[in-house]
Amino acid sequence: MHDYVVIGGGIIGVSTAWQLQQRRPNSSILLIEKESEFAQHQSGRNSGVVHAGIYYMPGSLKARFCKLGVEKTMSFCRENNVAIEQCGKLIVATNKVEHERMLALYDRASENGLEVELLSSAMLKAREPNVEGSGAIFLRTTGIVDYPDMTRKMATAFCDLGGQARLNSTVVGINETDNMVDIRLADGAHIEAKHLVVCAGLMADRLAIMQGLDIDFQIIPYRGEYYQLPPDKNNIVKHLIYPVPNPLLPFLGIHLTRMIDGSVTIGPNALQGYKREGYGRLNFSVVDTLAMMSFPGFWNALRKNLRFGLRELWNSIWKYGYLKQVNKYCPSITIGDLKPYRTGVRAMAVRRDGSLIDDFLTIDSPRTLHVCNAPSPAATSAIPIGDHICDKILRE
Repeated sequence: MHDYVVIGGGIIGVSTAWQLQQRRPNSSILLIEKESEFAQHQSGRNSGVVHAGIYYMPGSLKARFCKLGVEKTMSFCRENNVAIEQCGKLIVATNKVEHERMLALYDRASENGLEVELLSSAMLKAREPNVEGSGAIFLRTTGIVDYPDMTRKMATAFCDLGGQARLNSTVVGINETDNMVDIRLADGAHIEAKHLVVCAGLMADRLAIMQGLDIDFQIIPYRGEYYQLPPDKNNIVKHLIYPVPNPLLPFLGIHLTRMIDGSVTIGPNALQGYKREGYGRLNFSVVDTLAMMSFPGFWNALRKNLRFGLRELWNSIWKYGYLKQVNKYCPSITIGDLKPYRTGVRAMAVRRDGSLIDDFLTIDSPRTLHVCNAPSPAATSAIPIGDHICDKILRE
C-alpha cells in the first residue's frame, strides 16, 4: 500500500511526485509511466521555450503559474546542470492589424507585471537585421531549455529522496473505494494507494473515464509540424521570433526558435490529428478517430474553426504556404531551408459545445485528483503547477 501514486511521467507528473516527496519525506510515493523513458510525449516534443506569460488573461492560473514558473525553472536548471538560456523573445507585427494587436498585448503585459519593451521598426531592425516588421515587443525573460533533461533530473531528484519510479507500466484500470485506490496494470499487477494523482496528458480524459468519473470534455489531438534550418542559418536570429497571435485562435502561430543545442526550428502549425500519439508523417488510429468523431464537441469545434483548419491543412501539404507565414517577418528564408524535424501532438481539451478549455483544470474525488487540462505554458509552469497539485491532494 503506497501513500501516494502519481500516474504520468511527463514534466507535470514528475514535478508533482518530486515535490510531494519533499513535502511528505516519510511517505511511500510511486511514479508510474507507460513509456520506457520520461518526457516522451508533449514534454519532449515542444519548442523548448520558457514562456514569460504575456498572452494569458490577467489573474488566470495560466498567468500566475507562468510568471512564477519562469523563476522556478531557471533556478532548478541552474542548480541541476540543465542547459538553459534566457535569450529573450520578439513578438513582431507585420501589418496594421497585427500592430494594433501588438499594442493590446503590450498593455496586457503591464497587467501581468511583466518587464517588456516596445520597439519601433528601426529598433527591431537594429536588433535583428534579418527580421522585418512595423514594430515588436521584446520580452527579456523568455528563454530556451532542455525540457526532457529537466524532467529526467526531477525524476532523479525524486528517487534520491526515496521515491520509487516504475517505467513500462500501462494503467488499464482504476477503482476507488472508501479505503484505497486500486490501480491495475497491463501486465496484471495491482497497485494499491491511499491517494492517486493522474497527470496523463493526451490520455487525461480516458483515465478519468476509466475510473468512472463524469466529465464533459474530450482530448482532441492537434499535430504540430516543425522544420529545422540548415546549420549555416543558425545565426539568422539572436532571439526567439514570434508573430503577433490572432486572439480568436488558440495557437500562437509559426515562430523561429533558437534551440538549446544552437539550431533553429520553424513551427509549429496546428493540424487536426487522427492519432493521439502519432508522430510520423501519416498517422491514423481507428480507436482515436472513432472516439473523436463520435464526440459532439469535435464537430462543434470543427465548425467554429473550419477556415483556419483548412488553411493549416493546405499549408502542410503545400510547403510554400508554410514558408509564406515565416517570410512575413523573415524574408531571407527559402524553401530549401526547410529541413525535416520531429512532430509533436498537443492535447486540446474540448467541451461538448465545441468550446476549448483554455485554463488549468482538475477533477477530484475523495482519494484521487486528475489533471484534465494543462495547456501551454504547462512545461514552463511545471514546478508551480506541481506545487498547486500537492496543495490540493494534501488539502493544504
